[in-house]
Amino acid sequence: MASHGARGRSGGRPTLEEVAARAGVGRGTVSRVINGSPRVSDATRAAVEAAVAELGYVPNTAARALAANRTDAIALVVPEPETRFFAEPYFSDMLRGVGAAMSDTEMQLLLIFAGSDRERNRLAQYLAAHRVDGVLLVSVHADDPLPDMLSQLEIPAVISGPRSASETLTSVDSDNYGGARQAVEHLIGRGRRTIAHITGRLDVYGAQRRIDGYRDALREAGREVDELLIEPGDFSEDGGRRAMAALLERRPDLDAVFAASDVTAAGARHALRDAGRRIPDDVALVGYDDSAIARHMDPPLTSVRQPIQEMGRAMIDLLLAEVADRRPPASRGLERRQMVLATELVGRASS
Repeated sequence: MASHGARGRSGGRPTLEEVAARAGVGRGTVSRVINGSPRVSDATRAAVEAAVAELGYVPNTAARALAANRTDAIALVVPEPETRFFAEPYFSDMLRGVGAAMSDTEMQLLLIFAGSDRERNRLAQYLAAHRVDGVLLVSVHADDPLPDMLSQLEIPAVISGPRSASETLTSVDSDNYGGARQAVEHLIGRGRRTIAHITGRLDVYGAQRRIDGYRDALREAGREVDELLIEPGDFSEDGGRRAMAALLERRPDLDAVFAASDVTAAGARHALRDAGRRIPDDVALVGYDDSAIARHMDPPLTSVRQPIQEMGRAMIDLLLAEVADRRPPASRGLERRQMVLATELVGRASS
């Protein structure tokens, strides 16, 4: 029985040689079967698999990875402070999607924060030693040096949203432009006349695209774009509160707000209530992400759903394809993919 054969002749863990002896084949044949090579007959494959089961042999994945010049590890790099990572649902949803996609593989996921110069320098040294097979970059800013460093090191990488329209790395993003248009068109359809926008960080391309969508939706509805109704934010709750207070002081007649994230909308709600404005009676409010925050706000928040977990799974699929592609980077540089997933407006009581 397999339970009696789980130890090798030495009394320790069964070896590749012992599997070969049990199956009556060479060590190389066993290796080919374990690694899924098609250059093995069905009968031989069956004999090796039976020997593996009888002995309870477990492949040494570290040795296999070393032989293939692989680490069997992927790094999820977040160039943000840890406090922001744990405060914003976007990151936890992304991590959940990435983890679900990797659960079907034998690869390890490393979570690395690189929000300071010191952390970036340490990360550069770590990656230069080629200790991971690929990198997922989440929340990339326009001036972030990490993407270019990865290209120079020839490490496969996928980022969550391009840095610009001319992005050279493979990226996965939601339709920020279309999502913003949906939000503003919804508010216009509700009869709102003076619609403000609290932006995200303006060095993030996705935030720029949301402003573009906001402006174009107003123009196509025959409305003028009043720049006094646009206030910079940073995707945070405190930023939303400060931006909302500034908008109310500048344009007290506003009757709707589109916030660049649900967290920002939560801050805006506090400022509106402090000013005695009722939601949605006086001011309609729409967020972005459709996170748990949106569902639990009072009143529940209308929000643009971006499929964050699906984005995480797509990022892993694209990265593993790049890791498996053994061609020199120069020969596949033109094959970088820019994947954009659709968004959906989820209507609730706040608008």
